[in-house]
Amino acid sequence: MSLGKIKFYNTLTREKETFSPIKKGEVSFYSCGPTVYNYPHIGNYRAYIFADTLKRVLLYEGYKVKHIVNLTDVDDKTIRDSQKEGKMLKEFTEFYTKEFLKDIKSLNILSPTKFTKATDYINEMMEIIEKLLKKGLAYKSSDNSIYFNIRKFKNYGKLSGLMLEEQKENPAGRIKKDEYDKDNVQDFALWKAWGKADGNVYWDADFGKDLPRGSKAIIRGRPGWHIECSAMSMATLGEQIDIHTGGVDNIFPHHENEIAQSEGATGKPFVKYWMHNEWVLVNQKKMSKSEKNFYTLRDIMDKGINPVAYRFWLLMANYRTRVNFVLEALEGAETALKRLYNLYQRLGANPLAGGGKVNQEYQNKFKEFIEDDLDTPRALALLWDVFKDEKISDADKKTTVLDFDKVFGLGFENIEAEKIPKEVQKLVEEREKTRKNKDFQKSDELRKEINSLGYEVKDTSDEQKVSKI
Repeated sequence: MSLGKIKFYNTLTREKETFSPIKKGEVSFYSCGPTVYNYPHIGNYRAYIFADTLKRVLLYEGYKVKHIVNLTDVDDKTIRDSQKEGKMLKEFTEFYTKEFLKDIKSLNILSPTKFTKATDYINEMMEIIEKLLKKGLAYKSSDNSIYFNIRKFKNYGKLSGLMLEEQKENPAGRIKKDEYDKDNVQDFALWKAWGKADGNVYWDADFGKDLPRGSKAIIRGRPGWHIECSAMSMATLGEQIDIHTGGVDNIFPHHENEIAQSEGATGKPFVKYWMHNEWVLVNQKKMSKSEKNFYTLRDIMDKGINPVAYRFWLLMANYRTRVNFVLEALEGAETALKRLYNLYQRLGANPLAGGGKVNQEYQNKFKEFIEDDLDTPRALALLWDVFKDEKISDADKKTTVLDFDKVFGLGFENIEAEKIPKEVQKLVEEREKTRKNKDFQKSDELRKEINSLGYEVKDTSDEQKVSKI
């Protein structure tokens, strides 16, 4: 398939741009993954479903995609909560990593090229920090932690639009916490000196090897959150990448800080296209653990709802649109999805063995929609149109639906054709004979008998179509 002309909204430039990767035909793609300290809520999963849809579009358009998703297994939260449970950090984070992998499988999210764990890239983080120290962009504080000096990076704030002169500073002018709000635009921690709260979680970093005497420091500690993604991204994809995704809440401080430390270390543009999905709200407030207004996938499954219905519900809105979650809306989405599955079942045997063709007219429209900044709402409306179109053969319909589902990821390929009971099939065959003999009275009687068994039969120009009522 030829590479399409796709337009994406770039957070960095605040406009739609025609996608043009650094290397023709190949896409380097990094997604911020979960912090594995608890079960993610469904608001978190919007970011992963969005990234998966984006990747599916790129694959559909013929690109080779190298996709990296990080797993944050060392930060303030993982240390805090592992200690609360009295577990070693590795044991604690591996449990939630396994649960996350189960969840993404249930949502039909494709596995990335690689999952990267932060603890596997500590040396790479140290190397970046060393470069920043040498360039004078980072410094050692009185508490022995290493901070990035945001005033030394002239473009700080270019992603989020924050202006340094509007900063509100704490007395020290820096912040050690991993997460903070827009009132805390300050120097951020690259390396956090060990404290009692860290317990047995630490590494010994030999910073300042090439600096003048007195600047050298062996610091026992651990990385800050922001440096983790820069190190994992550059180690697996190179110093410059095509696409970086995450939720809008990652724009500041996380992605802003990623840009500063990455570009500060290399002197090169870090990411060409920054793409962010909007929030999932509950009662018009952001779904979050701190607000205690969240649902997990387990909550949904406990109510008997297929997790794919949540994926379907999200695809009904543009990824840059806030959505307000109510359970009734999800139940309605599941009802609609079941209807699509039923329509698919009625189309007969799987056409992958041969016979069906993708309808070119519908495919052209489909590509037009998904190439326009992932316009999944219009693409889904087109899916319904395919099912309704009586001019297309069932085999072509089924093949076209399967083609679209390479992007939607709704699992149509796993749905088997509806099995008609032998008793019903026998009546259908008998009715076919009466039709050919033009015995319409007998044909109507057989139709009623078929209906009484819970099936309906529809006459077309060349055959009878049987489906469950």
